[in-house]
Amino acid sequence: MNPKLSATRLALASVALALWLPAQAQNVAIVNGKPVPKARVDTLLQQATRGGQQPVTPELEARAREEVVLREIFTQEAERRGIAQGAAYKAQMELARQTILIRELFADWQKNHPVTEAEARAEYDKFKAQASGTEYRARHILVAAEDEAKKLIAQIKGGASFDELAKKHSTDTGSAANGGDLDFAKPDAYVAEFGQALARLQKGQMTDAPVKTQFGWHIIRLEDTRDAQFPAFDDVRPQIEQQIGQVKMQQYQQSLRDKAKTDFKFGQ
Repeated sequence: MNPKLSATRLALASVALALWLPAQAQNVAIVNGKPVPKARVDTLLQQATRGGQQPVTPELEARAREEVVLREIFTQEAERRGIAQGAAYKAQMELARQTILIRELFADWQKNHPVTEAEARAEYDKFKAQASGTEYRARHILVAAEDEAKKLIAQIKGGASFDELAKKHSTDTGSAANGGDLDFAKPDAYVAEFGQALARLQKGQMTDAPVKTQFGWHIIRLEDTRDAQFPAFDDVRPQIEQQIGQVKMQQYQQSLRDKAKTDFKFGQ
């Protein structure tokens, strides 16, 4: 054998191998002679972890690799049978195309229009101003009949324990176990009759007469008052930003709808 020819063939084989290895690194597998690119795995993982809902783990990546290979196997069979030429397939593909485009449009808009700290703080300050005022810590006993409520008031005035009577007689199971304790809340958090009666009480004072609401007859005692509490900005910032982002997105969508020229009448 010609030594020069052997060296040439060896060099060509080395070049071919060098070109083949990077190509193989970009593919997950070969299915019936057709390569399955690794980019499909990356795209599937991006979809699965969109928004940071779950991290990319070796197990998740392994499932993604299996998924793209299975998809290629099934897709090749569908194409072999001519399904891609059917009207139903084409109609669904158009809907899928629109869905992907719309999703990416909104994702791109959100990326370029993030909620600023100033916007979040302004909304926080508005909520905080609305929540300002006085909170009242009340206990109550709820019963079905006015006469029963009057008897319990008499017993309490005679020295009976409000807490024990609440545990024994109150039909409000949520607070009865805690001696009728309702914790701190603003009067407007309750039905009007209850809130108004509560706001007229002094600390330690109990209603002299039962208070009727849609739920029955209440005996109310005011335990304490305090300035309304509100969480720190950093504690609620994610929720505020999410809410503002949703509003801004709705406004963006509405602006596109308003600018569009169409004879369609929405809401009909």
